[in-house]
Amino acid sequence: MSALLLIALALASLCALFAALYAVARRFDNYGIVDIAWSYAFGLLALFYAALAPGWPVRRALIASLAIIWSLRLGTHLAVRVLGHHPVEDGRYVQLRKDWAANFVSKMFWFFQMQAASVVLLGAAFLIIALNPAPTLHPLEIAGALLWLIAISGEALADAQLAAFKKNPANKGRVCAVGLWHTSRHPNYFFEWLIWVSYFVFALASPHGWVAVIGPASILFLLLRVTGIPMTEEQSLRSRGDAYRRYQATTSAFIPWFPKQK
Repeated sequence: MSALLLIALALASLCALFAALYAVARRFDNYGIVDIAWSYAFGLLALFYAALAPGWPVRRALIASLAIIWSLRLGTHLAVRVLGHHPVEDGRYVQLRKDWAANFVSKMFWFFQMQAASVVLLGAAFLIIALNPAPTLHPLEIAGALLWLIAISGEALADAQLAAFKKNPANKGRVCAVGLWHTSRHPNYFFEWLIWVSYFVFALASPHGWVAVIGPASILFLLLRVTGIPMTEEQSLRSRGDAYRRYQATTSAFIPWFPKQK
């Protein structure tokens, strides 16, 4: 099956899936579930490419396994967080309700469709890798897999540290600045981006692998400028005020680093 046909089928299927999900979100009036679906969709996409692309089976199985493990971990983590707070909606979507006002419902439909398209666009690395017929693993692919292991371990640790902090009633209303959160205000975002870098490194061993740079480049832009750090910090400032401002003044926003001395 050709690359263009695989892309077309993947896009059509995901657009239909996210349209159905939009109907569910509207029924329950909680649009945060799109984050869960977005995360799980990458695992489905990688599995789809691995099943139908003509590349070396071992490579297809390896990249699909990496993508599925990451997808399931992130999606399940978000599911616990989002569904655990139901019917309370994620603060980012509460803010979008205010920003989009009367057009919120219609704009959210296209927002869901954009999420479907973004999965196909960002998942370019999975297709490029799955198309590679070379019958051996390249050192870059091994390096990419090792980087992926470091990144997913770091992200899981950051999530666990934040969850443990929030579970302690004594920390209610306080800023988490322990463990990895002592070195970065968003260590989970940093390691999430590093996972996308690992897919790019892995893809560089395949023909046209440089195209996969769209993944880490786009994720970095989204995290730093759009839906990641900006919206999360706005919400943190609304809920924690001066305590979070002091945290901002001493702690790196993204890359883990030594805190500044007050």
